[in-house]
Amino acid sequence: MTRILLSGAGGKMGRVITASAAQREDCIIVAGLDPMAENSSFSFPVFPAPAQCTVAADVIVDFSHPSCLEPLLQYAIGHSLPAVIATTGLSQEQVEAIHQASRKIPIFFSANMSLGVSLLAELAKKAAAVLGGQFDIEIIEKHHNQKLDAPSGTALLLADAISSQLKNPPRYEYDRHSKRAKRGKNEIGIHSVRGGTIVGEHQVLFAGRDEVITLSHTAMSKEVFATGGINAALFLANRQPGLYNMGNLI
Repeated sequence: MTRILLSGAGGKMGRVITASAAQREDCIIVAGLDPMAENSSFSFPVFPAPAQCTVAADVIVDFSHPSCLEPLLQYAIGHSLPAVIATTGLSQEQVEAIHQASRKIPIFFSANMSLGVSLLAELAKKAAAVLGGQFDIEIIEKHHNQKLDAPSGTALLLADAISSQLKNPPRYEYDRHSKRAKRGKNEIGIHSVRGGTIVGEHQVLFAGRDEVITLSHTAMSKEVFATGGINAALFLANRQPGLYNMGNLI
């Protein structure tokens, strides 16, 4: 049975992962990390910082906050622990730190833990390879009104997947209203919607002359991300150092 150390245990995703893991027989959450959490509400001990954790684990699952990344990576490297990093809103410097850490420990890094989103990215890459240069590309993402970062990590994941198939690297356009000019050919528009309790919706539009192709994915609950995070943890345990993603899991 795989022992999980859950970073962000007191957050919304942390609660969903806790409930999901409790229904499985192949893993157990042995401890949590969260500076704001009350220990009394958990069936496992919760520590305010990684350095204070005294419970042995096989893998870390992180759905927390960008500010928690540095001490978490230090702890993972110091204890030779694989880590699943699913926190979004990371800076470029933090992403680079993840890449550096993956030289020492196995790290599973993905902005979205849904199998469906991974398939969406592959379909978008295929469409871009066929339609690139002929169709305008726009990405629309929708999330609940409590989400802090915009655009979503998944929207950027999709944009990067599409860009990898285009001959000329496109520019990402986030703020079209701020200028008065026609749409450029070599750009990908990325638009964010925040409202209500939307779990997560992503659309990729390929708009050509007299036709539009739309690829989309809708998450109906956070359970899909919890399942993906746990499956990633089981996949990562006992792997060699390196950077892994949903493509490896699939």
